[in-house]
Amino acid sequence: MSPDAQTRAEAAAFRALVAHLQARTDVQNIDLMNLAGFCRNCLAKWLAAASAAEGAPLGDDAARTQVYGMPYADWKALHQAKATPEQLARFAETEPLHARHPR
Repeated sequence: MSPDAQTRAEAAAFRALVAHLQARTDVQNIDLMNLAGFCRNCLAKWLAAASAAEGAPLGDDAARTQVYGMPYADWKALHQAKATPEQLARFAETEPLHARHPR
């Protein structure tokens, strides 16, 4: 596969992942973090960092809007449930495995 084809394939896979996460509003970010070590916010931070590295900074808010499909505050109001004590305990347990990204 050529480098250009690989880049296009990777971009398509990213778009498919984002579309899937936008459709699965029932899946909470804390559950994603607890199971996979990353969430929608991580994807947005990686997208913002990658866009900045490419010389076309997107910014955190714009990256979140792209990943969530709407402004983050709207998504939270519509779809985010309060974390349970069990979810918070699991989050603390799995923290060493959580994704790292630029702050």
